Amino acid sequence: MKHFLPALLLITVFLPAPASPQTMPLVTAGNVLSVTKEKDQLVVKTANAYAQISVYLPSVIRVNIGRDISLPDTSFAVIKEPSDINYTENDSSILVTTAKLKLVVSKFPLSFQFYTGEGRELSGDDRHLTTCWQNARVTNFRKLYTEERFIGLGEKTGNLDRRGQTYVNWNTDAGNNGPATDPLYETYPFYIGIHDGLTYGLFLDNPCKTWFNFGASTDNKMTWVSAGTGNMNYYFFGAQSIADIIKDYTWLTGRMEIPPLWSLGYQQCRYSYGSANEVLDIAGTFRKRHIPADVIYTDIDYMDGYKIFTWNKTTFPDPKAMIDTLKAMNFHLVSIVDPGIKVEKGYQQYDEGAANKYFAAYPDGRPYVGDAWPGRIHFPNFLDQRVRKWWGRSFTALTDPGVEGFWNDMNEPSSWGQDIPSVVQLGKYSMPEVRNVYGMQMAKATFDGAKQLLTNKRPFVLTRAAFSGIQRYSAVWTGDNSPYDEHMLLGQRLVNSLGLSGVAFAGVDIGGFSGNVSPDLMVRWNSLGVYTPLFRNHASIETDHREPWRWGDINEKIIKKDIEERYRLLPYIYSAFYQAHKTGMPVSRSLAIDFTFDNSVYNPLYQNEFLFGDNILVAPVISTSNTADVYLPAGNWYRNGTDSIYQGEKVYKVSAPLTDLPVFVKADAVVPKQHVVQNTAEKGDGILELHIWNGKTGSKFTYYEDDGISYNHEQGDYYLRVIDFDPVSRAITLSQVTGKYISKYKHLSLILHGFQGIRHIKVNNKNYSPDPELLIANRDGQITIRY
Repeated sequence: MKHFLPALLLITVFLPAPASPQTMPLVTAGNVLSVTKEKDQLVVKTANAYAQISVYLPSVIRVNIGRDISLPDTSFAVIKEPSDINYTENDSSILVTTAKLKLVVSKFPLSFQFYTGEGRELSGDDRHLTTCWQNARVTNFRKLYTEERFIGLGEKTGNLDRRGQTYVNWNTDAGNNGPATDPLYETYPFYIGIHDGLTYGLFLDNPCKTWFNFGASTDNKMTWVSAGTGNMNYYFFGAQSIADIIKDYTWLTGRMEIPPLWSLGYQQCRYSYGSANEVLDIAGTFRKRHIPADVIYTDIDYMDGYKIFTWNKTTFPDPKAMIDTLKAMNFHLVSIVDPGIKVEKGYQQYDEGAANKYFAAYPDGRPYVGDAWPGRIHFPNFLDQRVRKWWGRSFTALTDPGVEGFWNDMNEPSSWGQDIPSVVQLGKYSMPEVRNVYGMQMAKATFDGAKQLLTNKRPFVLTRAAFSGIQRYSAVWTGDNSPYDEHMLLGQRLVNSLGLSGVAFAGVDIGGFSGNVSPDLMVRWNSLGVYTPLFRNHASIETDHREPWRWGDINEKIIKKDIEERYRLLPYIYSAFYQAHKTGMPVSRSLAIDFTFDNSVYNPLYQNEFLFGDNILVAPVISTSNTADVYLPAGNWYRNGTDSIYQGEKVYKVSAPLTDLPVFVKADAVVPKQHVVQNTAEKGDGILELHIWNGKTGSKFTYYEDDGISYNHEQGDYYLRVIDFDPVSRAITLSQVTGKYISKYKHLSLILHGFQGIRHIKVNNKNYSPDPELLIANRDGQITIRY
């Protein structure tokens, strides 16, 4: 027998020598070669790049700088189209003018400088570096002005003023995050600059990984924004107030729909309520103890083996019967829906997705396999409209039994190990190109599908991952937080910053998701939750239960009192959400919106304070302190509950027991309230309280009401009137009602704060004594009250 040695195969791979940092290719935009007008935009070309310039509003101009003009011009965030553009040109520059902005485009080299309509300098390129590329990464270097501040970027840790910091946008499952963790779960590449009595905004519309540097490590000489690939595609906002910049930004990226009223009530959640019996027991206990609540959740344990769109037949044997019982108690159910589809033949969503190639895949077509709660999973390609429609149709498994709220989690997307290969494709896109919009597109699919299935009922959608424009589809929460005071304060800053980024419906896990919370912190955090747009108590599976009655009789009474205050404020809160729907103005508002040039509002000692709606100022306080140093901005302010008056632009040390979070009401304020109800479906006693705080200048409040459930308001079935307080003429006027809806409040109760020596009240020329029990018929015509 002959023996043969195996042949040896030698493979030699020749790799290029690694480039040194000094030879890393740098490409600059260069000098302008041509300028042409194409439809509604200017196209400026250089030897190395091109720029497209478009006008969207007199205060909004788009600049899109890239290297390959043939690439598709796609946005997941922007829903508007440009208007006509007016410009002039000379040998050295191009001047684009609107009623509110001037853009000077220098030709040698290509660079951009923005001015107000009156010619005051707002922002522009650094004159040395402008825009350049290093391989696929593009960076725009910008001027940094003396004393310039920066706010925004949505869900970002750190101080209100971002100056001196650098941030990365890369949606991440950031469990066990801390006060300096970056990035987190959501991406909003939009910031507002403030300097020299001026304001401007910049939105980088690029869904890839992006970086924002606000003067860190640049010797205070410049800022820069950068994208890992794609274009330097930004929208510049030149309105001269932060409120108007937010209005323009949400005009561009869309505004929220009016949410279902029940979603503004108290929400009880836990990972997990493990059975239908436990869900019903928790809901029943709220009703027995007369603690108001509207929402209860089912986390992943309601499913069969963590398979999306299934129910566990043992622990949730009859979902419809459970939900019918909840509805009889006026509870709404919100159920979690993760993106990961379990790899299991015979499971409907897996079989349909695999047969139609609906899943993220490797370049050779093999579906990408990740790992999460169900085990091996595929991720649906939510970038594909066909997949979104398929996903939306699948919600019948939830809507048929009666679910009306849908909680999208794990949608950064999250796979154990948190390192999805960059070669994974979502249709024509690679994962790095669209990771930041994956959660947003999932929320869109969820919202669109649920809206169609619920037939004239407003769905409630809650998402963990998001991108600019998410407000069109979903509320957001800030992800997995922890039970300590610093995280409570950080959470409020995150909610306020999300408001600056167009997201009015936002919240945190009250009490902290991971780990056990102290009774004092639970009480304090719940009191802050009253003034948080999304009022949700949530905790992890390994923690002690967090329901209001778990903390002893004394603490239960405090928690109950504060939840009752939330329900009393619902007429005010719902009107604030209407305002967000119409203008983009957030419900929780950083003081920087109304007091932009007051240095104290950026002081780390006071940066957590915020306005809740137009008129209520809230000062968060740690649970271990019974006093607080509170800064009150310009104007006069009343301490809520005592009516003690404070002069603005001063710091006060105020009492802050666990029973009384420091809350102040603006002088001249109008705040409508109702008497306590146990849920938003309860009719109540039909009395709307009009609280008026005395002042010198007066104010107007837009009151809004509808059925809170349907879309009938879009056909005029709403109730709107303006309440005008005029202290000069000593009159409170309620305008004639606009809309067809009949208010559920049949009487008005006028409650005056800070008024002295009132002997008579005249309602439409009829005299009354100023009796606190006086009820005024709530007629649709104009009502004039003189005092």
